[in-house]
Amino acid sequence: MIDELPLPDQVKTGDLLWVPSKERVENANITAFIRWLKETRDLDFADYPELWQWSVTETAAFWQALWDYNDITVSRPPTAALGRAEMPGTEWFPGAELNYAENVLARETPGEIALYYQSETTPLTAMTWDEFAGKVRILATRLREDLGVKPGDRVASYLPNRPEAMIAMLATTSIGAIWTSVSPDFGWRGTLDRFRQLEPVVLLCTGGYTYGGKDYDRGAEVKEIAAGLPSVRHVVYLPFAGVPAPAAGARTWDELLDHAPVSREEFTFTRGPFGMPLWILFSSGTTGLPKAITHSHGGIMLEQLKLQRLNMDLSPGDVLFFYTTTGWMMWNFMVSAPLIGVKPLLYDGNPGYPGPDVLWKMASEAKVTLFGASPAYVDMLSKRGVVPKDHYDFSALRTIMCAGSPVSPEVYAWFLRNVKRDLYLHVGSGGTDVCSGFTGGTPTMPTYAGEHTHRNLGSAAYAFDEAGNTLVDEVGEMVITRPMPSMPVKFWGDDENMSRYKASYFDTWPGVWRQGDFFKVSRRGGTYVLGRSDATLNRGGIRIGTAEIYNALEGIREIDDAIVVNLDLPGGKFFMPMFVQLAGGVTLDTALEDAIRNRLRKEYTPRHVPDRIIQVPSIPATLTGKKLEVPVRRILMGVPLEKAANTSAMADPAALDAFLDYARTQHDYQV
Repeated sequence: MIDELPLPDQVKTGDLLWVPSKERVENANITAFIRWLKETRDLDFADYPELWQWSVTETAAFWQALWDYNDITVSRPPTAALGRAEMPGTEWFPGAELNYAENVLARETPGEIALYYQSETTPLTAMTWDEFAGKVRILATRLREDLGVKPGDRVASYLPNRPEAMIAMLATTSIGAIWTSVSPDFGWRGTLDRFRQLEPVVLLCTGGYTYGGKDYDRGAEVKEIAAGLPSVRHVVYLPFAGVPAPAAGARTWDELLDHAPVSREEFTFTRGPFGMPLWILFSSGTTGLPKAITHSHGGIMLEQLKLQRLNMDLSPGDVLFFYTTTGWMMWNFMVSAPLIGVKPLLYDGNPGYPGPDVLWKMASEAKVTLFGASPAYVDMLSKRGVVPKDHYDFSALRTIMCAGSPVSPEVYAWFLRNVKRDLYLHVGSGGTDVCSGFTGGTPTMPTYAGEHTHRNLGSAAYAFDEAGNTLVDEVGEMVITRPMPSMPVKFWGDDENMSRYKASYFDTWPGVWRQGDFFKVSRRGGTYVLGRSDATLNRGGIRIGTAEIYNALEGIREIDDAIVVNLDLPGGKFFMPMFVQLAGGVTLDTALEDAIRNRLRKEYTPRHVPDRIIQVPSIPATLTGKKLEVPVRRILMGVPLEKAANTSAMADPAALDAFLDYARTQHDYQV
């Protein structure tokens, strides 16, 4: 069937790109789950949409079935799937006692590979369960006995995406302490903005990292971080290139691990209720301190079992790779893979060094099953003419995951043209808020360009209009109307009434989670996430998603990146400028401006055409690659920088300079 679907030269939204074979559908984990439900629950579902509808209608029954379907290690079973069902404050699996790390290490198999890792200085290497689990138990014991870490204490990490970070995370959570992490490319101020909120007792850090063939000395940063955290009683240091430890009395990683092995029988996990805090992730933030999003042992475990096993079709023995750092939720997603016996592949370094195909070479050698990256990575490959299938064997590869920002139709097609024709494209949307995806779908349904195949199981995601009515084939606000186990248990440091938590998600419709994305659900059940709703372009009462404009720019090779905002002006007027970062040597001229305007007018509507196009050196983005549309809009409306943007969360704070200059000197609009 795939061979009968030639890819058009110009792929547009809604084009049919892939249809799963009968064999793929028959062997899919979702098909096995449907059979199991029929055998054990006498429930009969004809297809995925019917199963999804049941999963968001009968919430307790679905999550109880998922619990029963998986082999979950507990010291005490739950008395029900749901106690209190209202949002926020849902009570999940009352009575259960468990530990996330214990469920990971329950997969320990002596002699078998637990994970793979690679960096710019280390070739692809396998780590067995013997070494991996052994180090987790040793470090956990040392944290508990030597460093005095107790359940509920916070352990903060400033480590790169190497096995040490994953070992430390599991060691921390195995004893009931709470993990939090940023990557070493964070500056000291942004790191302290996060860690100070938590008052950690242990800081794990390194002196630097290698990226693009260059060593980056972070000695000054870690010294500032250690000095700025008076709550830290112990520093554990992973040496790098002769950079000295940040504090007197710091223990080295090797020193702490240089102890006798601790057997599985000797080690004791700290178990707690389903909602026991597991780790704290941070929103990228635009203003103010980042939100300290606290997730639970049970919620993350159950959500990842569902997402990876059913929606992503991963099975024991598979290899999962996603290009990420330890400061993005995708790292937490990836290192949860051993819960179902999947081997994560950790990569530390530049995805384009020493060549643009370095990750594909690694994926081929590791026999990766699911390969994940951001749309920005695909754009880099496309511009450099990389065709991985011409050089590497991808016989093991079944699934591509693309996340981090809206994905254009052409990105879908790039994978099918240049990597492998028969691929399930799990393109979806989720967030740090739930450390998972709301949309993405299933490999048992066709893939249409630009469209997320379906909503994930248990994700009651809908588009609402301003009155709270459900929309189909119309753009609205993305809402979640039923609770999910991995919704935060709280924001760390919030008040007793959870005021900040409620204001973040439940301030518009009581009892309904508002995600803050512009969303559309098609009649066939596919979905579109069209950019942040607080960055909505509203022109003459017509709302436009910024992703639509960015999609149209994909085919203009002179444009490396762009950002567009809409300014509401006095008297009901508005002004919509577009800022473009152009390829090397290219200068914005009338011909290029006309090409941009003509494409937007032809592919969308005249309302999509900007009022002014301005060339800038770079486009401001967060450390995870999200465009800073809201801060740019605030700056152009005259808001001071310190109130408009959290520069510690940015990849390059200097990228805002051009926008500050424009706001001071422009004559195109008047606020």
